[in-house]
Amino acid sequence: MSVSVILLLLCIFFIVFQLRPKRPKNFPPGPAPLPILGNILHLSLRNPLKDLERLKKSYGNVYSLFFGPNPVVFIHGVKAMKEAMVTRATDFAGRPQDLFINDLAKRKGVVMIDHGPNWREHRRFALMTMRNFGMGKRSMEDRIHDEIEYTMKTLEKSIGKTLSPQMMFHHASSNIINQVLYGTRFEYDDTFMTETIRCFTEIAKITNGPWAMLYDTFPFIRKLPLPFRKGFENVETLRFLLLGLLNEHKKTRVPGEPQDLVECYLDEMDKRPDDPLFSDEQLNRFAADLHFAGTDTTSNTLLTGFLYLMNYPHIQERCQQEIDKVLEGKDRACFDDRHNMPYMQAVIHEVQRVSNTVPLSVFHCTTKDTQLAGYSIPKGTTIIQNLTSVHNEEGQWKYPHEFNPENFLNDQGEFVKPDAFMPFSAGPRMCLGEGLARMELFLIMVTLLRKFDFIWPEDAGKPDFTPVYGITLSPRPYRMKVQLRSSA
Repeated sequence: MSVSVILLLLCIFFIVFQLRPKRPKNFPPGPAPLPILGNILHLSLRNPLKDLERLKKSYGNVYSLFFGPNPVVFIHGVKAMKEAMVTRATDFAGRPQDLFINDLAKRKGVVMIDHGPNWREHRRFALMTMRNFGMGKRSMEDRIHDEIEYTMKTLEKSIGKTLSPQMMFHHASSNIINQVLYGTRFEYDDTFMTETIRCFTEIAKITNGPWAMLYDTFPFIRKLPLPFRKGFENVETLRFLLLGLLNEHKKTRVPGEPQDLVECYLDEMDKRPDDPLFSDEQLNRFAADLHFAGTDTTSNTLLTGFLYLMNYPHIQERCQQEIDKVLEGKDRACFDDRHNMPYMQAVIHEVQRVSNTVPLSVFHCTTKDTQLAGYSIPKGTTIIQNLTSVHNEEGQWKYPHEFNPENFLNDQGEFVKPDAFMPFSAGPRMCLGEGLARMELFLIMVTLLRKFDFIWPEDAGKPDFTPVYGITLSPRPYRMKVQLRSSA
């Protein structure tokens, strides 16, 4: 009997041992994975950023973990990041195609589609169209300033009082991208506005939360009625909301005279009647991608910026002094004014650095067998960039662990941008909306600081700068006190 038990245990041990994932030859190091689970127990499902930093100290700037049976390579630090995303850009330009977020998007759109003709065509189209609609030009500035007027009215109603700025900045950034995409702005209580923001917010929480990680690790649970199903429900809600807008554009547009990005896309479809890459469904997902990317990151960066400015009043005051000097006699700021505002530029970039809005960027995937930091990376390996490590890297910043605009100023007080500044990632898949985001951040922050003082409320207690983890990091909800400046 005892011999039978021993043989049974040996068989079980052998089977379990065989189920344990094995690292390929010369693959980046990492902790030993468990059978079936892989390394999922090495990470907090709610916020893995501290765990990733701990693993970096043990295994270096390039290491690997297993999510179930699937290997994932994590990249830390400027040197490894540049080798992967710039030097070997094409090798690392893919997107993993078996994740929760891919199933949400049905492998359409532009952000999560894999490297290939579909991605190249839609990226080229998006960059060209956004440039033609005034990216970096006066027409786009006018649209941003129009929306700022509504933000100023909200603030003016709260003079001497406190308000919660969360929805205010979400509404502003959402309406700016709405004008680019759909050629219109929406009232803040419009169903389209409230529902899209709600859906985007819930999708973001689920996608980088524990249920999405479990979905990615254990495919057999994907059909079960678990909380990640809410993400699919929100995607369907968005699809129907956007479908109504797109159908309205089809009825009212004048072919060949596009007024917004959607109508440009419809014109492109007319030119390619037999091209499966351009379709109604692809347009729906494409618009949703750009809408989400243009709303969440910008609004959370603004929220972070004003949180710090209220709690570093000497920095806020120095910004206002520079703004007053440069804009003296001018009705409003223009984007070119940034060249004469080195301190304001430094503050905005420092806000982007500390807000670290997309901490793990968007996941990449190798398009071929390749090398990184001397290791062999097989084709199809998921790659995760830890941008937190870049923005806090010792030796890259004067003050890597504190909020200090001097990180972007040289000894002469001139604005400089270190190589380690990568809020939009790097390489061919860096953020499509970088130009729009930079313009928004500058014009909104300069315009509001020119007219208002932002004060941390006396009864608000000590500020908590620890962000809430998700696809994008967001500040914890807070309130601000608003006063008209004496010089405004």
